[in-house]
Amino acid sequence: MDGISDVAVGVKRGSDELSMYNSPNSGMSSISDGASNGSDSKKLRVEEAPPSRVLHIRKLPNEATDTEVIALGLPFGKVTNILTLKGKNQAFLEMGTEEAAITMVNYYSTVTPHVRNIPVFIQYSNHKELKTDSANQRTQAVLQAVSVVQSGGSPSTDVQEVLGAASSPVLRIIIDNMFYPVTLDVLQQIFSKFGTVMKIITFTKNNQFQALLQFSDPANAQQAKLALDGQNIYNSCCTLRIDFSKLVNLNVKYNNDKSRDYTRPELPAGDGQPTIDPGVAAAFSKDSSSLLGALNPLSAAAAAAAAAGRVALAGQAGSSGVLLVSNLNEEMVTPQSLFTLFGVYGDVQRVKILYNKKDSALIQMSDANQAQLAMSHLNGQKMYGKIIRVTLSKHQTVALPRDGLDDQGLTKDYANSPLHRFKKPGSKNFQNIFPPSATLHLSNIPQDVTEDDLRLLFSNAGGTVKAFKFFQDRKMALIQMSTVEEAIQALIDLHNYNMGGSQHLRVSFSKSTI
Repeated sequence: MDGISDVAVGVKRGSDELSMYNSPNSGMSSISDGASNGSDSKKLRVEEAPPSRVLHIRKLPNEATDTEVIALGLPFGKVTNILTLKGKNQAFLEMGTEEAAITMVNYYSTVTPHVRNIPVFIQYSNHKELKTDSANQRTQAVLQAVSVVQSGGSPSTDVQEVLGAASSPVLRIIIDNMFYPVTLDVLQQIFSKFGTVMKIITFTKNNQFQALLQFSDPANAQQAKLALDGQNIYNSCCTLRIDFSKLVNLNVKYNNDKSRDYTRPELPAGDGQPTIDPGVAAAFSKDSSSLLGALNPLSAAAAAAAAAGRVALAGQAGSSGVLLVSNLNEEMVTPQSLFTLFGVYGDVQRVKILYNKKDSALIQMSDANQAQLAMSHLNGQKMYGKIIRVTLSKHQTVALPRDGLDDQGLTKDYANSPLHRFKKPGSKNFQNIFPPSATLHLSNIPQDVTEDDLRLLFSNAGGTVKAFKFFQDRKMALIQMSTVEEAIQALIDLHNYNMGGSQHLRVSFSKSTI
């Protein structure tokens, strides 16, 4: 019998014939996993798999339970059978329809599935259905209880460990290790797999991105918590920490980038935020799962923004990493000020302030991830007294002016700038990316510089210093301005400021408060 090829998520797999088994236990001896005996030759015999409603799941942790495996399939439709092979760290999951299985494989090809924080591999099985021994009553009871809940019933005691007593339709979501942007639209995208998302409010608390998300039904909230708590939205980062909120209903006043009530598309945008098109809002509230499908979450924000009429999607818009920034203060803004601010979230390659529309600029980042990160953190922030708008541009690159053409210094090339924060792979700067905040982190401070020197320097940048604290070695410090806008201004003016003796001050946003 062929070994099971060791391939990642996708539609390829080796033979996983199970014709010899009668019960879950006797089946274990009939499978040999090519990965377990170190046979690399077996790994090469990989064939295209026709889609099947039976999925083969590998690399499960030893202590994984049936209920945790079932949870992988729950968002995509009814789960009709399961067979776990404990000794092999493998399982077979049968979905109610082939369509549900295809959606599941497509989704998990972009978002790595995890069980107990361990990445697992999912692929189509050779089997069209699972014929398991009906003596496995416990598994059948769990499946039956899950299907009752999915069709709107109440969970029975058999499935308390899967679905618990769903107390509130509102989840509180905290995102750890937020190296990439997570927007309201990305959350809607992910959580709508579990039911109708009615309302979302996002906010920053203790310098952490958080959200409250309300489902139409508490059982959907329970399923989402079970399947998503501890999962990473993107590879190795943006970890979801999910709890039930004490609230049972959210009161949303505005439909904008920070909050959304999908049941009330007529709500105003408020605070100068772009309003969502009512037709799009209605489509979201009617069937949020079908509007965008199982997209890669990184492109979900772009697609949702495009649906709301804010971005023209040309294939995958913005995959080049070019941003369009508008509503700038044209009297004050310079390529250098944009380079410094956007450089907090990625390495800016080029900046072009538009000749015929000087309140707008194109900014080319190193890649699409950095562009998304800058967009999610800086859209809606105040720069030189104006709320700026940041969207993905349809341009692939920012063009430099032709030789000999004077464009009044509106275009700058920063490709070789020594000030890029993220040039070194694995740099500590990757771990210190935070939303704009009133508290700034200062580093590279010369030994002879005092607290008074720094307070004076930052007051002269046009703000009020509320608090200051040196770190123990005095090479670093925290300084708190009275508003986020003042902190943004101070960062633009004073990052890379020459403190004498060729020591340049480093300024970034902090997650701490003083």
